[in-house]
Amino acid sequence: MVTSTSSCRLTAVARASRGNFPRFSISEQGGCLVNLLCKLFLSSCLCCLFAIKAQTQDGQSRAGLRHHPPQDQLLHEKFYSTWRMPDNPSVSCCNDADCYPTEIKYVDGTLYAKRREDGKYIPIPPDKVERNRDNPDGRNHLCAPPPNVLHPSNTVFCFALGGAT
Repeated sequence: MVTSTSSCRLTAVARASRGNFPRFSISEQGGCLVNLLCKLFLSSCLCCLFAIKAQTQDGQSRAGLRHHPPQDQLLHEKFYSTWRMPDNPSVSCCNDADCYPTEIKYVDGTLYAKRREDGKYIPIPPDKVERNRDNPDGRNHLCAPPPNVLHPSNTVFCFALGGAT
């Protein structure tokens, strides 16, 4: 026979037909706490899943910024895959993930290019400007890592000025 004394406390009484057994009770006062903690944990997991899904969608939209129009994709892949750092020709300049067309501006004679990830204009060191080959579409192209802890904040791998260089 099991009787419920409250929603969180169960008392079990065991009696057999042949003799009396001592009463025992299973207290589940801690069960309410465990139940509450489980609900909080599951709610947290659910919130994390929604956050991850939102971040993934945002990442996919940002990834869309990393790709060129379909008609230009092969042209850019070939250009980027063969591009070497102007100041160190033995090192590949970039790949399709960190190279992209960009806007530029000049401030007091210094060339700045707009970084895709945060829209910040970063200075282009003169030794990173490509002077030995034309870019594929006449636009300005920047190869730079996204801002992170692995590279200094204004790192530039390569830059190609629009038009014949």
